[in-house]
Amino acid sequence: MPWMKWLPWRFFVRKFATAHGFLDPLAVMARLQRFAEPSEVSEPIELLRAGVIFHARALMNSKVIQHNLDWVWPYWIERQFDPADVSFIPRAFSITHCNLSHRNWTAVGVPGSEEMPIVDPRGLLTPHYDGWSIDSWVIGDDGQDLFPSQHNQVTQHLDLQGGVAVVTETQSDHATLVSRVWAEVDERNNNCLLRLQAQHRAGGWLVVALRPCNPEGVAFINKVALDQNRSHWLIDSKDRIFFDRPVDRHHASDYRTGDIALYLREEGNETHAECDVGMATAAALFRLEPGELFDTVVKIPQHCKLNSGNAPAGWKQNLAHHCAMTIPDPQMQFLYDAAVRTLILHSPYDVYPGPYTYKRFWFRDAAFMIQSLLHAGLLERAERALERFPSRQKRDGYFHSQDGEWDSNGEALWIIDQYCRITDSKLKSEWLDPVLRGAQWIDNKRMPKDGSLTGGLLPAGFSAEHLGPNDCYFWDDFWGIGGQLAAVAICQREGHQQDADTFQRQADDFMLTIDDALQKCAERLKRPAMPASPKRRLDAGAIGSIAAGYPLKLYPEDDPRLLDLVEFLMEKCFVSGGFFQDMIHSGINAYLTIHVAQVLLRAGDPRCIELMRNVANLASPTGQWPEAIHPHSFGGCMGDGQHAWAAAEWVTMQRNCFVREEGESLILASGLPPEWLRDASAPKPIRFGPAPTHFGTISLEITPGVRPRISWSGKWHRDAPTIEVRAFGYNAEIAEAGVEMMELQPK
Repeated sequence: MPWMKWLPWRFFVRKFATAHGFLDPLAVMARLQRFAEPSEVSEPIELLRAGVIFHARALMNSKVIQHNLDWVWPYWIERQFDPADVSFIPRAFSITHCNLSHRNWTAVGVPGSEEMPIVDPRGLLTPHYDGWSIDSWVIGDDGQDLFPSQHNQVTQHLDLQGGVAVVTETQSDHATLVSRVWAEVDERNNNCLLRLQAQHRAGGWLVVALRPCNPEGVAFINKVALDQNRSHWLIDSKDRIFFDRPVDRHHASDYRTGDIALYLREEGNETHAECDVGMATAAALFRLEPGELFDTVVKIPQHCKLNSGNAPAGWKQNLAHHCAMTIPDPQMQFLYDAAVRTLILHSPYDVYPGPYTYKRFWFRDAAFMIQSLLHAGLLERAERALERFPSRQKRDGYFHSQDGEWDSNGEALWIIDQYCRITDSKLKSEWLDPVLRGAQWIDNKRMPKDGSLTGGLLPAGFSAEHLGPNDCYFWDDFWGIGGQLAAVAICQREGHQQDADTFQRQADDFMLTIDDALQKCAERLKRPAMPASPKRRLDAGAIGSIAAGYPLKLYPEDDPRLLDLVEFLMEKCFVSGGFFQDMIHSGINAYLTIHVAQVLLRAGDPRCIELMRNVANLASPTGQWPEAIHPHSFGGCMGDGQHAWAAAEWVTMQRNCFVREEGESLILASGLPPEWLRDASAPKPIRFGPAPTHFGTISLEITPGVRPRISWSGKWHRDAPTIEVRAFGYNAEIAEAGVEMMELQPK
């Protein structure tokens, strides 16, 4: 507002704070800003807003949880507050309580729906975004109870038959409880369904419990009521939960009375509760006869309807033409199949890097996820997501998802070009102006060449938050060049040669500037590895510079700067076989580990297979990766508990192991484990495809044996590309023109 420019608000803030004995907040902020390079955006308002919401809940957690440890809490709380557990986190000077050791959950849903119910590692179901949850327990007539969040003998898996379902099995000597959560569409609604199968040796009760919490902490319930027919709950006068039979017994409670779990054996039969604190709980009890299996289904109608342009909605239809993989490794097979479904679920229209914490849009995540949609053959989904890009562009050409991030324009232009190449499509007419303005923005945004270490580069920005404080990151610069080169390719294909020449000159100048800055870094660091920025020492933030090799391929496979960077990262920044990001994330990152593996793959280094297996072993039982993984509990410690970007990287890694572009050639089988190729006892051939590439679509089949045979068939956009087979342990060979089969020769 204009009056803010002349109002002496800084004086009033400083005066008020110091008068009450506080530190001068403006002086503190000035000090903090000195740790970063001067930047026009100190921190994106979008990130601040999300952080305030996150820590507001965490502050409420601190007011509720530690004073009520006799409640039945979600799994992460039961473990994080247990002093005997490796996940325990002290609370002494922490004013907020966050889930920092078990940020794991798995989404279910139907393709095309914005609603993504999540299930935690013990079966706790959160059916609506950022809302309350439903838990299930068994209490026995003999006093032997079964609470999954407090139990060790729990298994969970992802059932991919007919869709996506999370199955959780809890078992003790006295009782068993199996829950299955999935979503489906009937003639009127999109529903989340919870099937419960329970048994108790001595008889007892199955408890369906309404919980004012979720995997992040408290989630308010002010009012709950059981209807007169005892067949459904009405929650806060808007949400309903339907039971498939009348409830046998019912209890409800408020915060001051205590958790309903404390009163399950009492004879009362309260049908409603109101709580001004927002911590109402309720329990629907169903009788279990001794030793008999009880089976029931709970239905929760969803808030969001299907997007009208997203039909067909079924899983079978959405998977009909995807790039399928058949390999002899059950773990990697399952992870690929699960990752493809994660991509479908998280791309209802926009692409989201997660179902909960990250259920919003960033160009950074979108570029990698859309790349994987293309690689998985989900071309229509990729196109649908790209169609939203122009609406997010500002008048000056800036593709904006968060303030102060200068990588977004390069990412937007690069993935648009990838789409056009892979689909062999002309650029949509409505995309041309955004491409031209977006490419020019990159050159306009560069700083003047003033002879400084950062002259001519993009300015200091927040960039990817895991690289460190505001700085002039090479990550931004590499993406800037990637975007300019993408614009060159687009303009050449579209016949805009003058624009192509302009962007090529700008890209050449930018590349010379970056190479000069990297040379100065090499002289200062006394090794060629690329740091995060021109002024930084080598540290974990240097992972951002990997982008020059993957996915952008700005440098050759054997560029010494890339390879030395990989050696530094693997020597200094790996924990339990994965890249450990010290900054912000403070955990093992599956997707960043794969970025390193991709550079090794291009270089023909077999360690890429080892890293790939390490990432596979870090996956949850449901085949998911959180954004960052705790080095001791191996639960999630940062970001979304189901990181769709990580799933996307797994899809692209598998694809590149089978087929990848390098210049004007297709490289086949360059990342496959040698034992797969040697195993003549494999029950069926190894297959991959149909796989979209820059040159057309290819399908591969490999028959393992002493001399493995690889065959392929392609539907090329134009002439067939040069095809080279580079399998580990075998001689590299280039296929003769017109040949579509090769027998591999051991080295």
